[in-house]
Amino acid sequence: MGENLPQATTCPLEIDQGGYFSVKDVMLGLAKQLKLYGFNNLTKTLSFNIYDVCYAKSEREQKDYIAYIDEQYNSERLTNILCEVTNIIGADVISISKHDYDPQGASVNVLIAEERIVERIEPKDETESLGEKKAGKSVNFHLDKSHVTVHTFPEHHPNNSISTFRVDIDVSTCGEISPLNALGHLISSFDSDIITIDYRVRGFTRDVDGRKYFIDHDITSVQNYIDQKTLDKYDAIDVNVYQSNIFHTKMLIKEIELQHYLFNKDVYELPPKQRLQITDSLRQEMIEIFSGANIYC
Repeated sequence: MGENLPQATTCPLEIDQGGYFSVKDVMLGLAKQLKLYGFNNLTKTLSFNIYDVCYAKSEREQKDYIAYIDEQYNSERLTNILCEVTNIIGADVISISKHDYDPQGASVNVLIAEERIVERIEPKDETESLGEKKAGKSVNFHLDKSHVTVHTFPEHHPNNSISTFRVDIDVSTCGEISPLNALGHLISSFDSDIITIDYRVRGFTRDVDGRKYFIDHDITSVQNYIDQKTLDKYDAIDVNVYQSNIFHTKMLIKEIELQHYLFNKDVYELPPKQRLQITDSLRQEMIEIFSGANIYC
């Protein structure tokens, strides 16, 4: 997936007399690599958020859906996903912290090294069992000056037949490596009806002459780092602030194949009118999540 996508690599950009990049400068993508003085101090952060929705009408179906999600995306699987992300961006894992919560959810946090470690350090696993009252899952990856985290949030309400599963992943790196290169793997790792992606570059680094650089690679949109076949499945919009090196993309699935959204139920068990009603309720739920607003209630 994404074999022909651009890789986020370093390149020189001109700065005006006020010390800022113009939008034109940021979009140039020159090939020559920056000659830096000391360490690359830029921090690049990718926030990747997905929602998966499901129709589960009865209380039993809702509980079964939450239990299914909790098992499918436990901390062990999340850890494997983040380890692959770390490998894709060319970093090394220093330590891992992960939690499976009761009644549901998980999170993982990974601390990584932004450059390959010559003498490899075995990752420290800091798994801990938590109390009954905690909710969610977490895994924490510890990287040297960088980190990767994931949190899951299964959710339902007794007055609503739609259950949702949310995943939040943050990949923060210092130096030359970029989390953008792991986007394809992240998207393919989850069933996603709504995807929200934020990418931002903070700080500055200097060249050998002392000139500041506030970004070290070419980017005009997060969509440039997503496979076209994936983009074709979604309606996508950008809200970018180029002068602040902030890039925001939201994606909403175009087609709803109802069977995919029914939990432990066959679509042909339902009369046509009910199928239409369920499809409409799923679409309304997605639109509200995508819009970040209560539109239909």
